[in-house]
Amino acid sequence: MSGGQDRLASLFEPDVLLPAQFFAAFRRAGGLERERLLMLAVLEDAVDCYQKHAHTRDPRGQQIFDEAREWVDSADRSWLFSFENICDTLEINADYVRRGLRMWKERGPQTRAAVKVEALREDPELREAIG
Repeated sequence: MSGGQDRLASLFEPDVLLPAQFFAAFRRAGGLERERLLMLAVLEDAVDCYQKHAHTRDPRGQQIFDEAREWVDSADRSWLFSFENICDTLEINADYVRRGLRMWKERGPQTRAAVKVEALREDPELREAIG
């Protein structure tokens, strides 16, 4: 691609957010009833397990990743705390989250560290909170 096409293509790339930054928006919104906060905590834990163990070689870590991936990939709505129901309740596009997690995993483990470093450089509040 030419330089102009590269710049144009970069306009359509998603913004990079740390999970903590994404979920902080829900906490600040206020007015979330306890059930929705619990659903948010379940979703946040699943994303954390997915990202923490996506590239592990440890059998226990791989099992945790597989469980998180299966839960995220499931279209089952029969359980109150299914991924689909939680996303609907929190008004989050489930397919968008799935796609984002898959793309994150495909980029590899080095990308996660690079994203964290870049986020720290750009977010003074986050830099202060971490110390």
